[in-house]
Amino acid sequence: MKTAARLSAYGAAVVLFGAGAFATGATIDAPTAHLRPTAQTADHGADPAAGHGAPTASRSTGPAGLASTEGGLTLTPASNTLPARQASELAFRITGPDGAAITGFDIEHEKRMHLIVVRSDTAYFQHLHPTMDPDGTWRAPITLPGGGTYRAFADFAPTDGEAATLGVDLFAPGTFAPVTPQANRTATAPGGYEVTLDGVLEPGRSSPVTLTVTRHGQPVRDLQPYLGAYGHLVALRSGDLGYLHVHPDGAPGDGTTESGPGISFQTEVPSTGTYRLFLDFQHGGQVRTAQFTVPTTGSAPAAPGSVETGHPHTGGGH
Repeated sequence: MKTAARLSAYGAAVVLFGAGAFATGATIDAPTAHLRPTAQTADHGADPAAGHGAPTASRSTGPAGLASTEGGLTLTPASNTLPARQASELAFRITGPDGAAITGFDIEHEKRMHLIVVRSDTAYFQHLHPTMDPDGTWRAPITLPGGGTYRAFADFAPTDGEAATLGVDLFAPGTFAPVTPQANRTATAPGGYEVTLDGVLEPGRSSPVTLTVTRHGQPVRDLQPYLGAYGHLVALRSGDLGYLHVHPDGAPGDGTTESGPGISFQTEVPSTGTYRLFLDFQHGGQVRTAQFTVPTTGSAPAAPGSVETGHPHTGGGH
């Protein structure tokens, strides 16, 4: 499927299986999360340099990134411990059911591998694009900002296999002082940018959300494509480390999608609660990140066949 069509398909209502004990914190002026549901609704362009692929295997329909092993695939880091406040390297492999490293990956949103690293309170949040050695070892330079527990998510589609998101815990020695987020609908980004979020998150219902980008009070109408879209939105939910990348409605070059100031998404959160939202957008040749803390409104609908008791239904999944 062509990129524009694939991104447009992703613009349909998509469940946000967010992650993590969240917090207000520093964003970095770098690409951030590339996430998607465990069940895909679009096909994927194959990498012409395909190597050892993985067999298609059925996966759970629960939140993505909660397991390091799923569907016969395993995410194995070279080390679970990295130093704090000094340059290091995060190396890992994706292995198949036979334990052999997979070397064939499809291109997803212009990259074969998307690696997301988030601290347990989401004060640190980074998206990396590692490079792969011939033996299937992926490597990415990284500098963790301090001690604490981090979660690394590998988001990929093995050639001839099903797209997957696997997660593993990482540890950095040192003190850790978690921070707590405050609800906000307006956020700043480096370079004098301000982003406003309009819309609500309604559990179990498709909800339109629009993020509007301005700079020094003026609407930004010339956003630049980044990884095949004008914006990338990540939702992180309290209580677990599942996650999802939500794509905007439309795509650059489709003849109808404007390059700002508004970027629209269709969202569907699976449960009541508070979500951290991270928007990545590109302008002036740099990727900027704006972050939000948004509580849901209303309650989730009752599961099919359940009996209404007057209590909110907080389960759900996709």
